[in-house]
Amino acid sequence: MANGPELRVLGGQEKAGDSRPEKVGDDRLAWLALALTPALGPKRIVDAMLQMGAPSLLFALGLTELEGLRFPAQSAQFIFDGKARRAAEEEWGKAAAQGATIVTYGCPEYPERLKEIYDPPPVLWVKGDVKLLSRPAIAVVGTRHPTPYGTGMAEILSRDLAARRLLIVSGMARGIDSCAHKGALLARTPTVAVWGTGVDVVYPKENRKLAEEILATGGAIVSELPLGTFPAPQNFPRRNRILSGISVAVLVVEAGENSGTRVTARCAAEQNRDLYAVPGNVTNKGSWTPNTLIKQGAKLVATWEDVWEDLPSQVRMELEAEAPIESKSETTASLLADPVLRPQEAMVLEVLRSDESLQIDEILGLLETQLTSSEVFTALFELEMAGRIRGLPGKQYVRTM
Repeated sequence: MANGPELRVLGGQEKAGDSRPEKVGDDRLAWLALALTPALGPKRIVDAMLQMGAPSLLFALGLTELEGLRFPAQSAQFIFDGKARRAAEEEWGKAAAQGATIVTYGCPEYPERLKEIYDPPPVLWVKGDVKLLSRPAIAVVGTRHPTPYGTGMAEILSRDLAARRLLIVSGMARGIDSCAHKGALLARTPTVAVWGTGVDVVYPKENRKLAEEILATGGAIVSELPLGTFPAPQNFPRRNRILSGISVAVLVVEAGENSGTRVTARCAAEQNRDLYAVPGNVTNKGSWTPNTLIKQGAKLVATWEDVWEDLPSQVRMELEAEAPIESKSETTASLLADPVLRPQEAMVLEVLRSDESLQIDEILGLLETQLTSSEVFTALFELEMAGRIRGLPGKQYVRTM
């Protein structure tokens, strides 16, 4: 994670921490300038830069030459007038003040998997550890309105896969995305959040603490959008192609028929990424997308082994080389040892379910002949602190599996 206002300079000879625009390589500045030029999309920018060979030549081109790169007239004029370069220098300074890193398509740190997609972002703004973007990753995505079953599955699968060094990537949206990041954090491993805003604009606002935890544990926040970009509906479907693009696979937990998660699943299919889905109750509308994906060929996932055993051999070898996995005879899917429960806690945990929440009065009623109300309240508190159960609005509780 970058500390202080200095901006790390990637892919060049400048000294780390030097944020002066004149010291930024012109190649990187050219990439940034095009990313900030109106009416230019990612594919057109990348195609033009590859055609030029040396991106720094951009600033010396005339209007006719710029239009010859298939740039619209307004874009060519913006570059020719020097406005694009001035915008890039200003953005570089803002990023330096935010402790962000600007990674361009031409940087060696740019993730190779992302270059494989049809329209890779020409520039990425990154807070945190840039090296994570090149690690084997799985995107865990789903609805913003999950059931207790969905939140539990997202968290436990993310936790168990992260414990085996597979990087968890998600969009930090409400619901399944947030649960995926929290699962990785429970495994005490870094996680990457890809935003549909600038990396300085936390969305949703209630996830500010989660964003801070992601960075504090060595993770990263990534966006293809300039600093200060606020949430707009069109930004999030675009963001989804990055989620799948930097990952080796996509795991769908819960999503309705018209969910944005379908966009990510479609991107995964187009990008030739493996697609996994957690089956759900057919009467639950949030099960529509994962169940449909399974019918269409997505691999059914119930435990981390279903993903792990299907990963490409090269990916598994890379992960096992980092943290060799010992064979285990127990049936638990977790690498993390469960704490020993007191008798009262075990009794409360026994009546709770992972697929349906219970209200506090129901719990008290089920245990009224065995425990006092104070013992139940104490046990609920201890179980929630240990991560064994989750408290929901309305004083309802659900087992986290």
